Amino acid sequence: MQTIGLIGGIASGKSEVARLLAARGAVVIDADRVAHEAYAAGTEGYAAVVKAFGEEVTGRDGAIDRRKLGATVFDEPALMQKLTSIVWPLTRRLLEARRQEQASLGTEVLVIEAAVLVEAGWHDLVDEVWLVRSSFETAKGRLIEHRGLTAEDAESRIASRDLDPLVAAADVVIDNDGDLAQLEAEVDAAWERFTA
Repeated sequence: MQTIGLIGGIASGKSEVARLLAARGAVVIDADRVAHEAYAAGTEGYAAVVKAFGEEVTGRDGAIDRRKLGATVFDEPALMQKLTSIVWPLTRRLLEARRQEQASLGTEVLVIEAAVLVEAGWHDLVDEVWLVRSSFETAKGRLIEHRGLTAEDAESRIASRDLDPLVAAADVVIDNDGDLAQLEAEVDAAWERFTA
């Protein structure tokens, strides 16, 4: 089984590339969803997050409210580090299990879509790292148009992450400032080389 780690900045089009890869036969695992499972109610992760951040990060249903949790740690490096030290190891364990499961099923190409793959140190789970990136202005426009952010909020979100380490870690860089046809052409070229 060959494995791709798919990374990218906010509003870069990473999820669109994941969709295109799935259409070409890859099995895609969304690490974000796996991370949410890592701290779902009743899990070891849930207990650890509530112990670290208090009941105020839970919603009425008792589950962890990701918006409240995100608001608590955003722009607070020490709190973000506290959260990732809980969630990343648990997420990795789940990703390793999913990877083994896909290998046993005979999956030919597995894509792990994980924005934090580099920061979390999960490179060893994949054969290649593919980075999807777009210019500051393109990402800003997408955040305003599709997510309803103000220009100031969009700029803050984009600026909160340094993409240089991601570029350095990438085996493949897919630039996504054009239309869908251009993106498909880039994905096709990378896919053909990878599966050859």
